[in-house]
Amino acid sequence: MSVLTASVLTFTACTDESVPATPGLPYQSSFQRDADGWVAGLTDYGTAQDSIMEFKSAWKGLPAPLDTTRKSIMVESMNRSDDAFMFIKKKVTGLTPNTDYSLIFDVELASQYPSNSIGIGGSPGGSVFLKVGASPVEPTKVLKDGFYTINIDKGEQNNDGKDAIRIGDIGTGDSDEVYKLITRSNQTTPFKTRTNAQGELWLIVGTDSGFEGLTTLYYSKISVTPKTTK
Repeated sequence: MSVLTASVLTFTACTDESVPATPGLPYQSSFQRDADGWVAGLTDYGTAQDSIMEFKSAWKGLPAPLDTTRKSIMVESMNRSDDAFMFIKKKVTGLTPNTDYSLIFDVELASQYPSNSIGIGGSPGGSVFLKVGASPVEPTKVLKDGFYTINIDKGEQNNDGKDAIRIGDIGTGDSDEVYKLITRSNQTTPFKTRTNAQGELWLIVGTDSGFEGLTTLYYSKISVTPKTTK
């Protein structure tokens, strides 16, 4: 697991206590000052593939031909397992304890993968599914029987889970492999979750991949708007 340190502009290992939390919702960040407490991780692969997943993350400018002065959270990995889940997470505090919330996520990211492209295992644009969600417990990497999974129910591939739902894929809609900004939202299907006894939630945004190749994405803006449910 990893987190940004401003001195080197890369993600480095940290303890839970060093992960910055944001008080309250709504939340929005365009990452212009720093990574704003988001932590990157990778799961759903075997220990034998540890050295070949090529997982990287960093706080850095958007890629050309986009505005490279705009900052973002870059995440990158090879999908050697045909099932890699590459994600970022963030803790939010100061909410009403033990209370149901409906959350609307609006995510802007830079992708270079055409929607109808052809790739090993599936289309790079059409078979890398973007998911968002929240959990009262921290999403953490778990090792079981030689395989790294995650301790929350995110669903598999294009299926929803209890703690995360699919809001689309990373296809740009274009035929050219060039970076462009795309937006995804669950505006019509609010995500329902419940805070813990301390009034906390862990937000999660990630990709569940069926494309067996290198995927490099840049998260440039994330907003989460809540409303309590009766």
